[in-house]
Amino acid sequence: MLSVANLSCVRDERVLFDELNFTISSGELVQIEGPNGAGKTTLLRIIAGLGHPDSGEVQWCNENITTAREDYHQSLLFLGHQTGVKRELTAFENLAFFQAMHTCQQGSDLKGTPKVSGDDALWQALAHVGLAGREDISAGQLSAGQQRRVALARLWLSNHKLWVLDEPLTAIDKQGVKVLEALFLSHAERGGMVLLTTHQDMFVDSDRLRKIKLGHTNHA
Repeated sequence: MLSVANLSCVRDERVLFDELNFTISSGELVQIEGPNGAGKTTLLRIIAGLGHPDSGEVQWCNENITTAREDYHQSLLFLGHQTGVKRELTAFENLAFFQAMHTCQQGSDLKGTPKVSGDDALWQALAHVGLAGREDISAGQLSAGQQRRVALARLWLSNHKLWVLDEPLTAIDKQGVKVLEALFLSHAERGGMVLLTTHQDMFVDSDRLRKIKLGHTNHA
C-alpha cells in the first residue's frame, strides 16, 4: 500500500497542497486532478522520490520511502515529462536496455505472468504504441510524440507493482488511449496500482477509478 500522510508543499511562496492525505491499495486506479499549476507534477515527483515535501511523508508498506528506498524503487515505475529515452539508441534498443535493467527487479506479487517474453515482447510492445515499422530508427530521429510512445512501451514489459504516470496520454490518439486504458485496468486487475495525471476522461465504465483533486485543503 502507498500512503501519502499530511503532505504539504510550498513553491515560490505559494501553497500547492497542504496536509494532503490518501492511500492507494492493490487493484486501485487513482487520478490526480487540478488545473495547470496546481502541483500535480510536483506531487508525483515527490511520490516517486525525486522531490521533497515541506512537511509530511510518503510511505510504502507503512515505511517511509526514504528508508524503504530499495524495496520501493524495485516496485515503482515512474514515467514523467522527461521520457528517459536514449536518443542514440533505436526504439527497439531502448526497450531492450530497459528490459535488461529491470528483469531482475520485477519480483512483485502481481497475479499472472507475461505470455510473451524476450525479443517478441519488445516487438509487441512497440506495436501496441503504434511504432511498428519504426523499431530500428534511432530515437533521435523520432518526433517528441514518438519518443514518448517508446517510453510508454515500457509499460508492457513492466511487472512493477506501482505505476506513477505524469500525463501519459499526451499526444496519444483516441485508439491509443483505449489501448492504454485497457492496459491500466489489466494492471489493476492483476493487483497492481496506477497513479496518474491526465486531462482526458478515462475509465468511465469502471468502478476502480478514484479521483483526487488538488486544492488548499486536501483530505481523502
